[in-house]
Amino acid sequence: MSHAKQLRALLDKPEIIVVPGGGSPLELRLIEEGGFAAAYISGYATAAARFGVPDIGLVAYAEIEDVVLASRRVTDLPLIVDCDTGYGDVVNIRRTVQGMETLGVAAIQIEDQTWPKRCGHMDGKIVEPREVAVRKVRAAIAARRDPDTLIIARTDSRGPHGLDDAIERCLMFKEAGADVLFVDGPETDEELSRIGDQLPGPLLANMSETGKTPLHSAGELEALGFAIALFPSSTVRLTVRAVEDFLKDLKATGDSRQWVERMASLESTNRALGLDAIHAFDQSIATRN
Repeated sequence: MSHAKQLRALLDKPEIIVVPGGGSPLELRLIEEGGFAAAYISGYATAAARFGVPDIGLVAYAEIEDVVLASRRVTDLPLIVDCDTGYGDVVNIRRTVQGMETLGVAAIQIEDQTWPKRCGHMDGKIVEPREVAVRKVRAAIAARRDPDTLIIARTDSRGPHGLDDAIERCLMFKEAGADVLFVDGPETDEELSRIGDQLPGPLLANMSETGKTPLHSAGELEALGFAIALFPSSTVRLTVRAVEDFLKDLKATGDSRQWVERMASLESTNRALGLDAIHAFDQSIATRN
């Protein structure tokens, strides 16, 4: 079964899907080893983990494609990929959708910000006119070669224009053929509840810790009507805090011994990187000879 079919089958179940995100192959590998059913390649986390820059439109199609290809080599999970604005108008949308399909991506997320876009939980976002945003969704639907590939249509309109506009845009996206709807940046529990009540599913909720949206458990989001609970950049931000703390202490003491119990061992790190499987393959070839 293709990854797209797998993700569609998960969405057909009543239970919400918990989807962690990352921006590097190591994060994606660890998500799979953690037992999750799908993973998210985040634009924010990719900008941070792969290039060390903020999510303000500095990463374009080729960089995302590179991360997807590298991640695809080390994980067999269905991947949802944050493709920002699609990197241009309808012809660019077609290139983005078909390029991601070639890499076996299960779902492609596009949003209605103008370029250069910025993280959905930053201020100062500007969105395209509705007719432009809807045209891009139509282009994404028309471009896909595999009808099982999911198109996730995200609106960032809540910030600049309010929730009513965001809901109206999502209804237009659904009419244009979007498979999953995503309102980014709701700021209250009441707004989350309105999204769940007023929009047709499946719906995606973005749990970006310390961002604009109140945090909830997956079970709470399911009760509100959401089908996907997305945790897009938790792993990279955990990494930033842990590495900052370690380096501060190392600078002060010149000694890492007090950190050993908080580190993965060399053996467990190698195991997480797939060394055991490589050794097993090598041994199987040697045994045949």
